[in-house]
Amino acid sequence: MRRWALGLLKNETVLVVAAVIALISCLFVLPDKQYAGYIHYNTLAQLGSLMVVVCGFQRIGVFHLIGSNLLARVHTVRGLVLVLTALPFFSSMLITNDVALVTFIPFAIAVLIMAGMQERTFLVATLMTLGANLGSMFTPIGNAHNLYLKARSDIPTTEFLAIMAPYTLLAALMLCLVIWCTFGKEQASILQDLEARRIQESVLAPEQDSIQPQVQVAPCEGWRLAVYGALFMVCLLGVGGILPQWVMVLIVAAGFFLCDWRVFLQVDWGLLLTFVAFFIFIGNARRIPEFYNLVSGLVGHYPLLTSVISSQVISNVPTSLLVSGFSTAWRQIIVGTNLGGLGTLIASMASLISYKAVVKKYPGSKGRYLKVYTLWNVIFLLVLLALALLIE
Repeated sequence: MRRWALGLLKNETVLVVAAVIALISCLFVLPDKQYAGYIHYNTLAQLGSLMVVVCGFQRIGVFHLIGSNLLARVHTVRGLVLVLTALPFFSSMLITNDVALVTFIPFAIAVLIMAGMQERTFLVATLMTLGANLGSMFTPIGNAHNLYLKARSDIPTTEFLAIMAPYTLLAALMLCLVIWCTFGKEQASILQDLEARRIQESVLAPEQDSIQPQVQVAPCEGWRLAVYGALFMVCLLGVGGILPQWVMVLIVAAGFFLCDWRVFLQVDWGLLLTFVAFFIFIGNARRIPEFYNLVSGLVGHYPLLTSVISSQVISNVPTSLLVSGFSTAWRQIIVGTNLGGLGTLIASMASLISYKAVVKKYPGSKGRYLKVYTLWNVIFLLVLLALALLIE
């Protein structure tokens, strides 16, 4: 029992903390009929459906196949790093920053080892993590808190994209500039055809103790790819409000029960439970006058800065749920929580995925990786925050 509890605390830290503070809040506001109104069911339906579809794509290895094919088309170290960084940057816009990092960080470590570039692993992993967090902020489906904020604010998708476009564009230019100035044009030995095949084989069939789930079905079967693509479009229609939420959930659930029911065993359902726990906490907190007056005062006067600073301590997903309960300054909250994912290691929980992957391979270099990660994250945060203060 003790071992199970310790394992749960280690693997689901955010869920455990959210559940504890939710239970504590219930002592101040006893359960009643208003509790049912706390839960934002549309967010749960959209997030759950997207997670199922993306997990399906993972299980057929489509993202790794795309990555290995792209690497076969570049010829220099600079091009290699640019591709490795671009993969999570662009893919996170559609499959979330968490999934992008789980998919491509182990992939990148394998590539860098084959290329004899182990000494650059910390910088490349940092740039890829920045890419995932910066790319995911552009779209409503890029990460969980964007999905929630869009659903709460009823902001059209085009307006959401317009809000985040300047920051995404500047971030992309900054990433390209760093790569251009840091990496040279020397030949990358990994890009021979034989090596490209080795990369593909290693990431499609990783070791048992790898953090990357193994591919469970035949890689990239054409009919599965077509069906999963159609189900992804169903999710987009649901997020865009074109399709009723219950119809979206029904179609996605039926599709995977028929195609690959084991997907449901690999989805991170703990994330949905974490949202439920935070919904309960925020709902109760709004009914406690002292807490409400304190938080609403801070968020009401400084929604952007409060979102950024709070994210450094409790990460941007809980921050989104917290500040949105006390303010309707949606534009500032969206920008603040997305930029707030930069900075400390816990500012975006997705960043822990990269950290765990790197320190597992290089356990004696935790401090060195944290220095590299923090330095570049602070630089990007300060530049983008300066832009936000000018625009907002």
